[in-house]
Amino acid sequence: MKNPFRSTRIFAGEIIDELKKATWPTKTELRDSTIVVIVAALILGLFTSISDFALYQVVDLFTSWVS
Repeated sequence: MKNPFRSTRIFAGEIIDELKKATWPTKTELRDSTIVVIVAALILGLFTSISDFALYQVVDLFTSWVS
């Protein structure tokens, strides 16, 4: 039977090796990317809110005609 601790240690070592190969963003790149994500999330949230409000008003208008 295989030793599960040995395979786990090998796996963890491979993960560490791969993380050392990765290129990590600088503080400036990280800040700029964070700002882009926050602005995009705000724009998407605003769009979703406006769309929801508009569709609610349209449905309310149609239901008021039927009632």
